[in-house]
Amino acid sequence: MKSVAKYVATIGLGLFASGNARAGDLLQLGNSQPPSSPAVVLPEAIPFHLGANSGSDDHTNSEVQSFFDRWAEIAHEAKASQPDWMTPLATVTPRLEQEFRSDQFFEHLGNGADLNVYDGGKGVELIPTTTNEILINLPPYDERTGVNQARGWGDWPALTIKQRLISANKNNGDYIVTAFLGVQAPTGEVPFTNDAWVVTPTLAAGKGWGDFDIQATVGVPIPLEHENTIGTSVVTNVAFQYHWAKYFWPEFEVNYTHWADGERSGKDQVFLTPGLILGRFNLAKDVNFIVGAGYQFAVTPETKVPVLTPTYDSNWILTTRLSF
Repeated sequence: MKSVAKYVATIGLGLFASGNARAGDLLQLGNSQPPSSPAVVLPEAIPFHLGANSGSDDHTNSEVQSFFDRWAEIAHEAKASQPDWMTPLATVTPRLEQEFRSDQFFEHLGNGADLNVYDGGKGVELIPTTTNEILINLPPYDERTGVNQARGWGDWPALTIKQRLISANKNNGDYIVTAFLGVQAPTGEVPFTNDAWVVTPTLAAGKGWGDFDIQATVGVPIPLEHENTIGTSVVTNVAFQYHWAKYFWPEFEVNYTHWADGERSGKDQVFLTPGLILGRFNLAKDVNFIVGAGYQFAVTPETKVPVLTPTYDSNWILTTRLSF
């Protein structure tokens, strides 16, 4: 955990000093021990001030070690005061999580093209306080074959910040409500960019009953430019999940988008996503490996005028994660 956390901090703190529409795809939209009392936790930040410089390497190493030890304690405290569900394939979980994540999408479009999306706009997720999470994502790499062949980087869903509002672990009600805000930058290459900054406020919630849970989000991706073509949409995702035999997390998701304006004004798309996630496989202290897959398919009628809707017919999703 300590070596992983040091590497993460180098990336996370640097980028933070300078969330769930996937980059370049706005038009698609889309264990530790619990405390003994219900948790509505006040935030406690990581102590970034490491103390005065004593000029001693041993003293510096001790201060740095204390920093990462405290970071690990904060992550444990945050996780212990919330449900212990698995993050779904498509629905962004209201839980706070700390992990590296990479998703791959293999889409078949209604015009006969195939689109492979590598990384899926995921990256590193960090817990800096007991009620906050920061997602620092990577831009996806897109490869389209068959029709209108092209390849290149998509738009960058650079940053998402989560603020957990209320939560309780399994022993105290098993529920959670979280608000988050995502920012997407128009850094993609011409075939895969919306050419607009996009801000996405989202409200997420979940409730568990024994081994069964429901996690849901409602978000509104708002393009800051070209709204007359991109359109503002309302995106709703609901995941129904069951935990079976320790490592098995079968799920079924409903992913719904309605466009209020833009080229798809008044149109809707609905995807159904059955899937299975396996984990958490313990690799080391506080380090777990997770892998999952699912098949997403559209159930709304297809139209090609003025633009292709739904944005694709089907999509195989593969996810790999390393939590810590």
